Amino acid sequence: ASPTPAPAAAPPEPPLPPELASFRWRAETELDAEHRASMVAAVRGIPRPPRSMQQLLSPEFVATAGSAELSDLVMGEPLIAARVISTVNAPFYGLHRPVTNIGQAVTFLGMNSVRGICLQYMLAEAFKPTLANTQKAFDIIWKASAIASELAVRLGKALNLPEQGSLSTQVVLSFVGQLATASLIPPSELERWLASGRLERARLEQDRLGLNASEIGALLMKTWELPASLVDEVSALGRQLVTPYLKTDPVRAPRLALGYLCARLGERLALGQMRSLEGYEVGQDQGADTHHLRTSLSHPALARLEQALASPEVQTAVLQMLDERRG
Repeated sequence: ASPTPAPAAAPPEPPLPPELASFRWRAETELDAEHRASMVAAVRGIPRPPRSMQQLLSPEFVATAGSAELSDLVMGEPLIAARVISTVNAPFYGLHRPVTNIGQAVTFLGMNSVRGICLQYMLAEAFKPTLANTQKAFDIIWKASAIASELAVRLGKALNLPEQGSLSTQVVLSFVGQLATASLIPPSELERWLASGRLERARLEQDRLGLNASEIGALLMKTWELPASLVDEVSALGRQLVTPYLKTDPVRAPRLALGYLCARLGERLALGQMRSLEGYEVGQDQGADTHHLRTSLSHPALARLEQALASPEVQTAVLQMLDERRG
């Protein structure tokens, strides 16, 4: 028998940018008992989302639920159901006739898109700021998560990645830490924090709060008793900022890289730092925030990523979503 060919070797990692080399990611497990207790107390001050969110995110539900089960779950939360129906009837989705129930929404949009919309509104129940500048920050984060989730659905499908539904879910949940951080960071620093890149933001978060947003989000999701495997995946997505490609499980690497990229693009589009995806080439996206990501693109599963990003379907969807969510 012919020997199994060895997988293609990843290109060598280029030298770390100085700002990334000087940054040390602080894990929640490194906090002393007193500091950890104060962080837990702070995140416990954030209300729990509806209990139905735990069912929505359970591995069994994600793996086996169909439109009927999703409809039953969401209809148990009438306010969320009304918001989901309103969202799927928006011009962005271009439905030819009005949708009146969740089952119809799934038929037209697919389980992944509808589950992502449901998740965003369930999370919204936990984050209701009282200050105007905090509300502005939340609006931008919500917008970024919606764009990122839609990109994850479309790009995951275009690349035929496994478990596309869980990928879009993990991308939405990767913004939980940012929402929590926006609730905890001093209001006077919100604007600077929000406009910063991921690395600069993580440094500021650790300086002010002791942990960065990804670690804060994981801590919060644990208090919500979400599945540990899901929290681990969301945490790994956030750590792509500082994780070399060669230290990432090669089976998970393409999903984590794509999820991280979608989250980053969602932020930049929501903030107006990018007006569209026209002309965007991820391989040319220089900077500390995408340093490790650029090496991850060598994975064969991501070989068609540039082509997928440049497709008219994805380009148009982003422009429509920005128009729909403008303001």
